[in-house]
Amino acid sequence: MGSSDKNLILIYDNECPFCRNYSQLVRLRQGAGQITMLDARAPHELVDKVKRQGFDLDQGMLVILNEQYYFGADALHILALLSSRTGFFNKINYWLFSSKTLSRGAYPILRAGRNLSLRLLGKKKIGYSG
Repeated sequence: MGSSDKNLILIYDNECPFCRNYSQLVRLRQGAGQITMLDARAPHELVDKVKRQGFDLDQGMLVILNEQYYFGADALHILALLSSRTGFFNKINYWLFSSKTLSRGAYPILRAGRNLSLRLLGKKKIGYSG
């Protein structure tokens, strides 16, 4: 499969400063194909669809790559594998999250930090209603 055949969709919380900064800083390799970034809070047919499928976007970001779903720690893991290794952030990102074990161990801590920061900023949860 050539890189032009790939289609990557990242659904993340744009109101979360950590999620927003991560999605802006991660640099995916050229071979990652076409990348679409969707704010989980903005009205969009695909966001509504994944919520109906049971993905709780308050609990994690979602990557859809060639119709395969990667949620939470698995999303960070697949993004790390697809990211470039250039630049300080991307090197650290790859080092931390290219391991499924480290991704799964770190993700609950990252999610707790996200939830705390949203609470301190007075932001509401995304919720399931689409």
